[in-house]
Order: sequence, then C-alpha cells, then structure tokens
Amino acid sequence: MAGGKKQELIANRSWRIARTLSAISHTPYALFFGRATNHAARFTNAARSLGAWAVMGLVWLLGLCTLCVNESMAMDIAILQSSDIPAYQEAIAGLKATGPIGAIYTEYDLQGDLELGKRLARKLRASNASLVVAVGLKAALAAKVEIVDVPIVYMMILDPLKHQLTAANMTGTLLEVPVDRQLKIMRTFLPTLQRLGTLYDPAKTSSRVKEALLQATISGFQLKGLPVESEKEVPQQLRTLLSDVEALWLMPDSTVLTNESIQFILESALARQVPVIGFSPEFTRLGALLSMSVNYFEVGRETGLLAKRILDGEGLLPLNPVPIERLKITVNLKTARFLGITFPKELTSLIDETY
Repeated sequence: MAGGKKQELIANRSWRIARTLSAISHTPYALFFGRATNHAARFTNAARSLGAWAVMGLVWLLGLCTLCVNESMAMDIAILQSSDIPAYQEAIAGLKATGPIGAIYTEYDLQGDLELGKRLARKLRASNASLVVAVGLKAALAAKVEIVDVPIVYMMILDPLKHQLTAANMTGTLLEVPVDRQLKIMRTFLPTLQRLGTLYDPAKTSSRVKEALLQATISGFQLKGLPVESEKEVPQQLRTLLSDVEALWLMPDSTVLTNESIQFILESALARQVPVIGFSPEFTRLGALLSMSVNYFEVGRETGLLAKRILDGEGLLPLNPVPIERLKITVNLKTARFLGITFPKELTSLIDETY
C-alpha cells in the first residue's frame, strides 16, 4: 500500500535579536565624578546587559510559544490522487500555492487502482484530515464512497456531474471551459461567425450538446450537431457537417476524437476552408485555428482557494463545480493565414500562445 508523504508547509519563523549592546561611551560629565562615577557606570552597563539578555530570552520564548500554537492550529489536508502523472502534479502545486496557510499536506497515490483508492479513503476517514482533495476521477469516486463526514474537494475531472460527483460533503472545480464562455470567445475572435457544427456520441456527450444548443441560441449562433455512435461513422458524418457549417467546434468525446481520427478531422476541415475550434493547445498546434483551455496549475490554484474558503467556514459547499477564472487561449497563425483570417491587434493581449 502506498504510504503518505508528509510535507509540512508551516511558514518558517526566525527571530533576529538586535546586536549585543556596545560599551557605553563616557560622557563629558564622567570627568567630574572620578573613580566613583566609573564604578557606577560599570554597574549600570552590567545592569543594562542583564536586561538585554532578559529581553532576548523573552522574545525567544514568545516566538517558541507562537510557533507551537500555530503548529497546533495547522490543518491536515489529505491529497488522494488517481495516479502520479505530470498533469496532476502541476495541479497539486497550484493547490499548495493558494491553499490554507500552515496546512500540512499528506499525499496518497491510487496508482490507477480504484480498490486501492477505497482502502486509502477508509484510512483517511479514520485520520485527522480536515479536508480531502481528490485529484482525478478514480480518486473522487473512491472518496465519495468511503468518506461522508469530511469535506471533499475534487479537481482535474472532465464533466464531474456526469459521474454523479454530488454529495453533501463534496464539491470541486471544473476542468473544462464553460460553454457560454467558449461562445463568447468565439464571437470575439470570429465576429461574423454564425453556423457552428459539432460531432458527438449521444451515449457520452448528449447533455453537453443540449447545453451548447441552448447557449448557442442565446449567443446568436446556429449550432448543428450530428451524432456518431462509433468511430467508423466519423468520416461520413464529418463530410456531411462540413458542407453546412462555417466552423467546426470540437468537444471532449472519446468516440469522435481518437488518435486516428484527430488528424483526419483537422485535415478534412482545412481542405474545406472550415476553421476548427478546439479545447486544448495540442489541437491548435496540430492545425486548429483556436483553442480555449484551462491551465492545470490554475485549476490547482482555484481548488486551493475553494479549500481555504471551506476550512475558513465561509458558507456552504457549492452545489455545482466552480469554473476556473483564468483561461488559456491559443491561436495557430499559420492556419489563420491559410484561411485568410486576420485578428485585430487589440486581441493580441487575449492570446496566451501562438503557433
């Protein structure tokens, strides 16, 4: 069983004492008092030195007491991660950057094993953890089943509501960009765009597409979604869709987007002069015109702020996952030139990365 690795983040405290008092210089008045005055001066110096040491000791004692109080008040936060991958580690770093000051973090790795996750979650239930952070889907599922009386905050999960990650003691942050914000960014970069198209598997992303259809109408777009029930249906449905839309909107769907289909989709769209709008910088790098995504470190930062609010007792746990405020926008300038699209200079400040 994976052991916990305790990382104490208590802020270092050091207290620096003023330099040792230097000998007091004789004043002109000492000339009038002779040796008696010198003895008195030496006695006074000794008394002052003794007082200085007493102050130093008191400062040290107060500092030690303060440190002990803060250590006793430090909160234990358990981090339960589905596996040890760079994306999760980046999010955890963001979490620690904004989480409660003085928190003590202990990390547990499921190693991709849900049953191991449940055993670890039972261990956490019996611990002194004030809050559990579940990183990834398996960690969140294990925590939901086994932990009912400690707050759970999840992160790095696509479509958490689809997986029914709802409980009285559970909340978290979104990994994807909310649909309405995506549409707003599309309107900013492509102001004349009207007809959008997307492919989706009804068994996996029907709820997302329904929301997109509603938000598209509100935002003044016409969204056409064509269903695909297997990867084999993608080429035919894609050809049908590209003949009737002005831009192709990619959504997270493992039936539509596979290692084999992604390049085919991008190349087919460009051949029809149809820009592709993605949800990852990798799509932009491969040829999509524009992508909107969240940075994993920012996901962690937002989760850390949420954890801090919960432990500070600021209201009830949010029923819906909290969206990430800071987004990452990437643009492929080569694709833009190929499609004859130019962006105004004022949009440059909104772009985080170009290809």
